[in-house]
Amino acid sequence: MTRKQRRMTIIGGSLAVLALAAALVLNALRDSIVFFSTPSMVAEKHVAPGKRFRLGGLVQPGSLQRGDNLAVSFEVADGNAKQPVAYKGILPDLFREGQGVVAEGALDANGVFKADTVLAKHDETYMPKDVADALKKQGHWKDDYGAQASGGAKPAATTAQGNPQGAVR
Repeated sequence: MTRKQRRMTIIGGSLAVLALAAALVLNALRDSIVFFSTPSMVAEKHVAPGKRFRLGGLVQPGSLQRGDNLAVSFEVADGNAKQPVAYKGILPDLFREGQGVVAEGALDANGVFKADTVLAKHDETYMPKDVADALKKQGHWKDDYGAQASGGAKPAATTAQGNPQGAVR
């Protein structure tokens, strides 16, 4: 074998080993790549009790029930299916009925999702000041952006440079 053939064989073998390793990693992470599963996906997959995953959807209005010692139960829905959730702990400040939520935990034998972590998703109408200013300069600004983002409340106090007070740069 010449030097060039030997070098090409080593490079080809290295690429084959790298491709095999990447395929094995992606296969192992196949179910974990999705950030969260919706209640419809949980029903379709027939998730086994005890298997950890993330459940995401909207907290159903009227389903929030508070119990003793920070125990909370509520339903998460995605429009097609509902999933009861039980959680014990302090809920995030943004948590409320009708708002998006992602909970991490596992199903119990009764089909109730026992969450050990609850994350509230912020409102999708949020727009950073820089983006809003850029839209105004380009003429694409709609008057209802500001009303949706602030919820009809007064804008936060700003400094002389136009930055919100307490903003960290």
